[in-house]
Amino acid sequence: MKHVIALDVGGTGMKAALVGTDGTLLYEARRPTGRDRGPEAVVESILGFAADLHAHGEAHLGESASAAGVAVPGIVDAENGIARYAANLGWRDVPMRALLSERLGGIPVALGHDVRTGGLAEGRIGAGNGTDRFLFLPLGTGIAGAIGIDGAIEAGAHGYAGEIGHIVVRPGGVDCGCGQRGCLERYASASAVSLAWAQAAGDPTADAADCAKAVESGDPRALAVWHTAIDALADGLVTALTLLDPRTFIVGGGLAEAGETLFVPLRAAVAERVTFQKLPTIVPAALGDTAGCLGAGLLAWDLVAAYEDTGREDTHRTETPGPTPTTPHAMSTDAMAPTEVTD
Repeated sequence: MKHVIALDVGGTGMKAALVGTDGTLLYEARRPTGRDRGPEAVVESILGFAADLHAHGEAHLGESASAAGVAVPGIVDAENGIARYAANLGWRDVPMRALLSERLGGIPVALGHDVRTGGLAEGRIGAGNGTDRFLFLPLGTGIAGAIGIDGAIEAGAHGYAGEIGHIVVRPGGVDCGCGQRGCLERYASASAVSLAWAQAAGDPTADAADCAKAVESGDPRALAVWHTAIDALADGLVTALTLLDPRTFIVGGGLAEAGETLFVPLRAAVAERVTFQKLPTIVPAALGDTAGCLGAGLLAWDLVAAYEDTGREDTHRTETPGPTPTTPHAMSTDAMAPTEVTD
């Protein structure tokens, strides 16, 4: 049975699947990254996991995987297949694509940035399905972004496109790790809301989810924290809207789990700020934590389609592929239910 390997590497864990030609997830597994053992061990964990998936496909599906797609965090040179830097994993300049291809018997490998890869999945088969222009924003520890254009993700000239979290929305404000002051993610990320609510509530264990519950109960302290985040986020979104003119904002990550407690005031705040711009729809992400793995599968199938179309191997695939196969569009979260946990 023809299939590809899809692997999503996170800070603490990895999600993977073997994906069939119709988008069916034929096998799933999860493993820890083992980052406590150092960056070299993390890389070996990724290579070993991919090799085990490859072997499983040969043993149970009757043939080798046609390609592999891998999403990794940090700074990624997808064009050259190099994982440049990941603070939470400790690596620098890892030639991930070459290492994986060698470990997997020479099959083609597509390397992608985790947020852009997740955005690819949301755009094609998730909340942005059918939308030609969108911006995907996961609101988690920080705020990143993926710019979707006609079924592909724009990486930018140097791979930094979409870093909306580092738009300065409060000049001279809170210090940011990027070296600026007043960045959006210092006010509107899930971690920023958690910090602000812990201080306001006098409880160091309180987090953004607790703040959302307090907002729903009408707590004035929580409302003040929440509105500060909403105002900053709306300012950032209107800046992005002015520059990019998307039809849809897809908002995911931990903060989006608050549902309409987030989306009702956010939509109103953006609408209040719009002047000449066309107001986009603002919707929650649909794929949750499966987006990266599903997107990695799409990258792999794009690679297969490109090879079949050109009749030659082109290892310089990125999150902005040319030919787009129709089969991965059938992928859905329904197939993600049973997950085999592998130690």
